[in-house]
Amino acid sequence: MYFADRVDAGRQLAARLGHLKGHDVVVLGLPRGGVPVAAEVAEALDAPLDICLVRKLGVPSRPELAMGAIGEGGVRVVNEEIVRGGGVTARELEAVEEREREVLADRARTYRGSRRPVPLEGRTVVVVDDGLATGATALAACRAVRAAGAGRIVLAVPVAPHDWAARLGGEADETVAVHTPTGFAAVGQFYRRFDQTPDAEVVALLDRSRAAGAPVVRHSSVRIQSSGPELPGDLAVPDGAAGLVLFAHGSGSGRHSPRNRAVAAELNGAGLGTLLFDLLTEAEAADRARVFDTPLLAERLARASAWAAEWPETEALPRGYFGASTGAAAALWAAAAPGDDVAAVVSRGGRPDLAGERLAAVRAPTLLIVGGSDALVLDLNRRAQALLRCESRVEVVAGAGHLFEEPGALEEVAELATAWFTGHLLGPVTGGDGQ
Repeated sequence: MYFADRVDAGRQLAARLGHLKGHDVVVLGLPRGGVPVAAEVAEALDAPLDICLVRKLGVPSRPELAMGAIGEGGVRVVNEEIVRGGGVTARELEAVEEREREVLADRARTYRGSRRPVPLEGRTVVVVDDGLATGATALAACRAVRAAGAGRIVLAVPVAPHDWAARLGGEADETVAVHTPTGFAAVGQFYRRFDQTPDAEVVALLDRSRAAGAPVVRHSSVRIQSSGPELPGDLAVPDGAAGLVLFAHGSGSGRHSPRNRAVAAELNGAGLGTLLFDLLTEAEAADRARVFDTPLLAERLARASAWAAEWPETEALPRGYFGASTGAAAALWAAAAPGDDVAAVVSRGGRPDLAGERLAAVRAPTLLIVGGSDALVLDLNRRAQALLRCESRVEVVAGAGHLFEEPGALEEVAELATAWFTGHLLGPVTGGDGQ
């Protein structure tokens, strides 16, 4: 036996998933036994916990043997080999599926009540069960999550057969298991205690996660319309948001940037809304001249800021700019425009030098975050700070390179950005040299 119980299994599994912390993660447990495991993972990752509703389709003569599975959104997975081997007719399969769909709907009412599922679009979704045997349920779960718009799927279990990853056929982007033994009869053989998880425990764990977690965040896809091309964006607004941060991505990136999304998730957890959007259309992004056209990028950012000032969910919120790489120059250029009322600017590994003489006109408090190993960019940022006439600071993340890929580096960026924005979005824009 590898695990004392599901809580122990969850803690061991969470220790294998630390690399996901801060990457806009949602943890989904498969009811019922997967939820106690998932609760430990969600707590360790500081991530919201929800359920992924799937039901096993058991062979009529051997209900414990899965011949397939179903999930929310009409997802259906059938193992034809087991169906043929069990002599299951099409009518029998249909009857089992109909019965399990009724159970699925009833479970949704029991576990969620009137609450809506946690939004998954564009996010990293960790699907957790207490173990994997045939893989049918896991396949259905991954397909249901993919259909809901997940940006990346990680399937994580405490124990699975040694060939389990091959059984999934690439449905998950990453698979994590604590143990993968060759001798595998049933999941329960690897637990000292493997009692059935009651519905009341599932509901209690979900309620506890909601009460202890970050504010509820409303995610929506938007289209920013004004003069020029329509720009797609992802808007996230926590309940009671204190401000809105607009992201200006760097060259070769866009609204799906995993680094920007990780920072945005931290800001959302602190009660700040975020807007990630594409500064260029697909055709424009192929033109390298436009990618480095700072005035054009700044104009698009300013247009998005004006859109946010009129959008019902965000019109009353003070705004800040977060710029990465060349996007930092666009953020500072836009902030220097007459009449721009942005309350704070943060640059991550930015090229503020590309804003040139506009730097002296920036009024918003500006934080420049640079990796300690990014020597050239660090020098450019220090030179740029000397031209700023607003409150400003350079923060160096020790040992980090330009992309902040080192362990803990991006988390430090997110913490610095969160502290800067929360400290400035609620107060007046201040002047002075701040140096």
